[in-house]
Amino acid sequence: MIGVLVSGDGSNLQALIDGGLPISAVASNKPRVNALRRAESAGIPARVFDAADYGTREQRDRDLADWLQLRAVHLVVLAGYMHLLTAAFLERFPERIVNVHPSLLPQFPGAHAIDDALNAGVDTTGVTIHFVDEGLDTGAVIRQEPVAVEPRTTLVERIHEVEHRLLPQVVRELCAH
Repeated sequence: MIGVLVSGDGSNLQALIDGGLPISAVASNKPRVNALRRAESAGIPARVFDAADYGTREQRDRDLADWLQLRAVHLVVLAGYMHLLTAAFLERFPERIVNVHPSLLPQFPGAHAIDDALNAGVDTTGVTIHFVDEGLDTGAVIRQEPVAVEPRTTLVERIHEVEHRLLPQVVRELCAH
């Protein structure tokens, strides 16, 4: 079973849902985001784990891990989840947490990868699916696919298209192991 962590619109979550993957839980660090509506529409249990409701990030991450494990989650997918996870969470799902990132890591880690690629003037950026560790987008790469920067006006949409295709493929392969 898969648990998906989200922070926003949930288009990558929707790609996983549309791919028929076995999602048993969706968790968000933000209330009232569209991803929670997507989970509800698909009949997937969802809950908000807002850091402001906890004394520490570690406490939040322990509660989040407990909630996912109660739902038989084996693989955790970060689909636009915009918080670093602490050791309290990572230790519960060793080598079973994956993230989708809109660049060819190690280039342009962090929350502004597309803008960083544009500002750097590169010809090619892309999408990376990688395992999550304690660093910022530093985990082992599982798969990457390049995306040409030009035409710039459609770059975001083209990156999303690759994410929506690549993420379900990789997750399906990981579930098969």
